[in-house]
Formats: sequence, structure tokens, C-alpha cells
Amino acid sequence: MGFWANMIKEFPYFMSVLLHGAVTTITVAVGALAFALVVGLVVALLKMSPFRVVRFVTSAYIELLRGTPALAQLFVIYFGLPDVGIDVAPVTAAIVGLGINGSAYLAEVYRAGIESIHKGQVEAALSLGMTPARAMQYIILPQAVRVMLPPITNFSIVLLKDTALVSVVAAPEIMFYARNLVTETFLSMQVYLLAALIYLSMTIPMARVVAMLERKRKAWR
Repeated sequence: MGFWANMIKEFPYFMSVLLHGAVTTITVAVGALAFALVVGLVVALLKMSPFRVVRFVTSAYIELLRGTPALAQLFVIYFGLPDVGIDVAPVTAAIVGLGINGSAYLAEVYRAGIESIHKGQVEAALSLGMTPARAMQYIILPQAVRVMLPPITNFSIVLLKDTALVSVVAAPEIMFYARNLVTETFLSMQVYLLAALIYLSMTIPMARVVAMLERKRKAWR
């Protein structure tokens, strides 16, 4: 049978299997993004600490995670931690691994967004009796979000695609099932093409959101 004949014949079966994997893909992407958003903010605030030791530690954290492959970090979490008695489930390892990796990138996004706000606004807030934490919560972060949203959304797209890495730690996402289907049917082109189309169907709407946010940011200026 030809390429298209095999594609049409196996399409319902392939899609049912791959879409099952897409559920895990979305779960990992959302979980890792939430992890990265929270930890990244903490790291960014610590990097702006007045204490040199704290700044050094957070800078080392960022450089270490940005300077090593996400795949290596996943291996350390999934295969390395059991050696010290910590067993991690595949999906949990995927979320934590990609989340930790992403936190290093988002920390710099947060820092750039916060530092884009004029220091005079902080000084004015403090002179009105606000604590630094309240000034950050009510004055700085609401304005910085406008600057940070486009790169954070763009990071989300990259993160969604990076979930393809987690199949190496047995997390049953799209590429995990795609490889199983190829082993089962030997129709590698058809299977991987469908897998790519599923990723594309998720990333295109997100890319549209990035473009919209970029336009809004220019309008806010």
C-alpha cells in the first residue's frame, strides 16, 4: 500500500493513540509551567537581594540550569535520584525536570520585567508607608506583567515542544506513543507526521496569543 493509503487506513487508530498521549503532554506542560512560574519568581527576587551571597547562589543556580541540557537534568532526576533512595514517577520527574529548567529562564524574564519599572515608583511607594513586599505586590509586579507576558507566553510554546524530551524517562506523552506505534506498524513517516501535526495544532494558537500580546504591549507604551 502507498503512503496515503496507509495514512487513511490507520488514521483513526493512530490519532486515538496519539491523542491519548497528548493528554499527558498537556499535563506535563501545564505542571512544568506552573512550577517554573513560581520558582522563577522566587529566584528572580533572590537574585535582586541586597546580600551578595544570596545573589551569588541564585546566579549559580541560573547559570547551571541554563548551561546544561534539559535532557541531562531529566536523567539526573529520574535515573539519579533512585540511587539515593528517592523514587520519582515518570510524569512527576518530567514536570519537575522541565519546571526547574524553565525556572532559570523565567527568573531572568521576571528580573528584566521588574527592573524595567522606574525606581522612582518604588521610592514613592515606600515614602507612602508601603513595605517593600507590598510595593512589589501592588506597584511593581502589576506593571511588570505587561513586559513579561509576551516572553512568558513564548516560553510556554517552547516548553510544550520540549515535552517531547520526557519520553526518554518513560512519561507516556505524544512521542512515547509515536515510537510505540512505529515499532508496531513500521509506518514511521505517517506516525511522526501526525505527531508533528498534533504539536502544531497546539502551538499555533499559542503563537497567535504571543503576537496579540506583542501588539498590546506596543499599544501600552
